[in-house]
Amino acid sequence: MDGESCYWFVFEKDRLLLRKEGDAYQVPFGVEAPARVSRVLDVSYNGGPAARAAELNEPAGEGDGLALVGLRASWDCLPEEMYALAGKAYQLLYWDSHSRFCPACGTPTERVAPIAKRCPVCGYEIYPTIATAMIVLIRKGDSILLVRARNFRGTFHGLVAGFLEVGETLEECVRREVREETGLEIDHITYFGNQPWPYPSGLMVGFVADYAGGEIKLQDDELSAGAFYTRDNLPEIPRKLSMARRLIDWWLAEGEK
Repeated sequence: MDGESCYWFVFEKDRLLLRKEGDAYQVPFGVEAPARVSRVLDVSYNGGPAARAAELNEPAGEGDGLALVGLRASWDCLPEEMYALAGKAYQLLYWDSHSRFCPACGTPTERVAPIAKRCPVCGYEIYPTIATAMIVLIRKGDSILLVRARNFRGTFHGLVAGFLEVGETLEECVRREVREETGLEIDHITYFGNQPWPYPSGLMVGFVADYAGGEIKLQDDELSAGAFYTRDNLPEIPRKLSMARRLIDWWLAEGEK
């Protein structure tokens, strides 16, 4: 890619460097990086636009026509394709910084492909790790279960979610998480969709299920609140960025049919 114009996804921790013109934001594009950077990675893929990811070496001021925007917040100001590429760029930078040494013998690793490293001593191969998590919308008549996790920022309520464990199917994970966090039983577990979740490196898999029994008994160290809500009595819900909101919006639309 040397000498080729490309999109530059430059990060300071989890903040993305964007060009700012008035109220509009764009991913910098050009042959040279928009600022002094290090650890440059090629993140072009699947016939998409040429793109590089890099770490910012020095602060960028607003007076330079550049601004740092949180990766989550960039969803509000970037086209969907650019937000998706930003997420991939961030995940690959995170993986690169967390795979510098072989976990088997401690030898510095070598890159052998854009998303692969190998230990030159023992041959151990390393690929980006994706943490798979389930999230489920539980229906009970004309209401759904909404919960407030203790790690949520803000005051919104979301859906029951949790990470896939070794040896589980996706549906088994959904059933276990619901039972552990709420004490409820569910059935008719149906796949809804999935979404990359680059915070820092996850995949959210959405499901819909029906309440099958039990009383709500919250897992105290995970949830601070939980109840069934009807369409006309919803608390604050997640932003449209999330799989939780996609599920809730789908359920709201179903009620209008």
